[in-house]
This record gives sequence, C-alpha cells and structure tokens, in this order.
Amino acid sequence: MNPPAPAPVFPAPAATPCLAYPLDEFYAREGVPLPPIEAIPGEAIPEPFRSLLVHDNDMTPTLEAHHGSDIHIEVWGREQRGDLYFREVVLRLDRNQRPVEFGANKINLALFPPAIRRLILDEYLPLGHILNRYRVPHAGHPLGYFRIQSDRLMNRAFQLSGRHLLYGRRNIIRNPEGQPLSEVVEILPPR
Repeated sequence: MNPPAPAPVFPAPAATPCLAYPLDEFYAREGVPLPPIEAIPGEAIPEPFRSLLVHDNDMTPTLEAHHGSDIHIEVWGREQRGDLYFREVVLRLDRNQRPVEFGANKINLALFPPAIRRLILDEYLPLGHILNRYRVPHAGHPLGYFRIQSDRLMNRAFQLSGRHLLYGRRNIIRNPEGQPLSEVVEILPPR
C-alpha cells in the first residue's frame, strides 16, 4: 500500500505593497494617521506631474532638469536599523530653497561602498544625485502611482495651507544584481 500523496503546497500570495511605504512608518511612529491614498494608473496623472513621475528615471535629476537647479535634502526624520537607513525628507532647490518633493526613503547601506555610504549619511545630497554623480549602477522600478489629499505635515513640507490634491509614486531602485538599494515614496507639491 502506497502512502497518500502529500497535499500540494502553494506559496502564499505576495502581500500587496503599501504605496506609502516607508513614509507610513514615519507617520505611525508619530502617531499621526496617513491620509488615504488612492492608487491610480500613470496615464491618469495630469501634466506636469505625469512627466515628473511616470518614468523609470531617478527623481532627483528629473526634478533638477525641470526646475533648472540643483537640489538638496532637508531631513525631517531618520532611523537606522542595522544597515537599513530610513529618512523622511523634503527636497529643496538650491537656488531658492523652494520645496519640490516630500517623501521617505529606505536605503540599504550594506550595498554601497564606504565613500557612498558617508555621502548618504551626510544628509545633504539626495540619493538620486549621489547615484548619478558617482555612477553607481542602478535602475528604477516604479511600483505604483497615487493621489493623496495633503495633510498638516505635507502642507508644512510644501509651505501650503488648506487641502490640496497631490500626486506621487512608490519606487524601488535596484542594483544590477536586482537587490533593492532603496525603496522610496515621492510626493510632489501642487502647481
């Protein structure tokens, strides 16, 4: 008599990634509810936001070309868990300090050489600027696009008042081996 065949094992479905990760972690740490996020197809994003978000390129060089200015970061929050470095940031134009992006980034420091890690931890240049300036091989892989109503935190980041409809994306930046260098949420200010 043969033993019964084992029941087939199916892998659990992959969890749908939160479009706000890792920004949602900073909100949770502060005990502030994240405004509801509505996933939308890239084609539904109006211009000029579509041109700035719907692509595989790094956001920093895209914003620098659009605004005709270099960009630096202002860090609002940070946390390091071993080699994982999380930061909540506002990207500002060098020429006039105007905010051009708000978001959060999870960076795997172990995948960078020491000199690049130091630049990241200096907290001045955006990751996209560092990757391009120092020719770190990488590719962007947007996971989704969204719209979100601004809240008090986003209004403070963008120097706004009232409610505004904002557009953003969740992106993963990978090295040639497919390892995630960074997971990032990028939200743009209104016009």
